[in-house]
Order: sequence, then structure tokens, then C-alpha cells
Amino acid sequence: MLIFRWIGHPRFLLAFRFLAALLASAPLLFLITGIAAQSLGPDPGQKVTESLGLAAFQLLVATLCMTPLKRWTGWVGWIRIRRMLGLFAFFYATLHVLAFLQFILGWTDLWATFTKRPYIVAGALSFLMLIPLAMTSARGMVRRLGKSWKPLHKLAYPSVVVAWVHFIWQARSDVGEMMFYGLVILVLLAVRWKWAGSRGMIPFVRG
Repeated sequence: MLIFRWIGHPRFLLAFRFLAALLASAPLLFLITGIAAQSLGPDPGQKVTESLGLAAFQLLVATLCMTPLKRWTGWVGWIRIRRMLGLFAFFYATLHVLAFLQFILGWTDLWATFTKRPYIVAGALSFLMLIPLAMTSARGMVRRLGKSWKPLHKLAYPSVVVAWVHFIWQARSDVGEMMFYGLVILVLLAVRWKWAGSRGMIPFVRG
């Protein structure tokens, strides 16, 4: 059909990648605009930190949606933006960590403060799991790792779960948004389980 030929055209795929990159950049652009306009409220540091963390989490969830969307629609375009979304997620997560250290936690006596706040431990674990994913996302690393690449990148599943715990742990009253994301993650994990079993979600295990 003409529609399938059209969406499979290289120019359409390029435009789709550009649109995805633009949407992924939007949270940072909004923050920069808000900082310039001084419209981030009475505690801009807190707002910046929270917005960066939420953007990282949303993009991580979006990254995990790409394979199911490809299988359900049969369109390869979803997979073409998966790596880019994952790198955006890591980029925002890195900025979130730096903003948290700068505006909230501080750079002094890190260990004492770190161990007194369990949600920070969860966030740190999630971030640490993202590091090897970002470092091995390039095509050259995919070829170099060979069959070990997919087992390593299953770290995305525990990473998104622990990130959700990080957010829900620090939520005080309004947990509705995080409950919605939790439901989305549960569906994604259930779909993965159906397709590949438990071995399909356990990092470093082939299957």
C-alpha cells in the first residue's frame, strides 16, 4: 500500500528522527527558557532538578516502548529512534544528578547525606545501570560486544523499575502520575515476559 511505502521512505524516517529529537530536547529548552525568564518559581534549583529527573525517566520509559511498538505495528521507524532516546535519557539523568548535587544535596559530606535518604540510593543505582548502556550504545560497541550486547542492555529493565522506586519513594501526596508510569512499566514488563520469559529481562543472561 502507498501509506507503507511512504512511511518507509528514507526522508520520512529522517523527519521522524528529527521530530523525536526535537521532542526529547523540549524539556531542556523549556527549562532554559524558564531560567532566562526567571519563571521557575520560588525554588528554581528544585524545579530544575525535578524536571531533569522526570525527563530522564520519561525518556527511559519511552525507550522501552519502542520494541513493542515495532512488533505491534511492523514499522521499523520505532527502532531507528530507540538508541537516540536512550542517550537522551542518560543525558538528562546526568544533568539531574549534577543539579541534585549542586542545588539540593551539596558537594560536602556526600556519604552521610547519601545514606540517610533511601530514595537517593535508588536513584544512584538506576543511574549507575544506565552508564554501561550509554557507553555501549555506539554501533562499533555493538559489533565489538557481539552476542553479549543484548544481555548487557537488559539492564534497562531493572534501571527503569529502580528509577520508578526512586520517584515514588520521595512522593509525598500526589502519587497519581507515578502510579500511571508504574502501570505502563508493568505492562511493558508483562509484554517482555510473554515474548521472552524471565530470561528476557535478566541482565547478563542470554535468552
